[in-house]
Amino acid sequence: MPEWSTSIYREIGGYPMEYKNGENRIYAVNDEGVKVGEVTFVPTGEDMFIIDHTGVDDAARGQGIAQELVKRAVEKAKSEGKKIVPLCPFAKAEFAKKPEYQEVQAAK
Repeated sequence: MPEWSTSIYREIGGYPMEYKNGENRIYAVNDEGVKVGEVTFVPTGEDMFIIDHTGVDDAARGQGIAQELVKRAVEKAKSEGKKIVPLCPFAKAEFAKKPEYQEVQAAK
């Protein structure tokens, strides 16, 4: 199984953004190497994790970074065969808006 720690670049709002995987988090770094946002999660057993925080620096808001971070958490869950409990209000709202996320959402 491939390691889930690759960095991926994507331009958001005209600015290149690198997404990195850390321990129990995924974070976004701008082209100057400054962390501008992250989604954090808490493993709960072997087949589930809780998204407990999604945050983006004020200066970087409005570029879709938080949405991308939640999307990457969903992709992580899919690739690892896990479910997500979206406790963070932002993640919870994203799950409510995106039917495609329902397949990884833990039973309510």
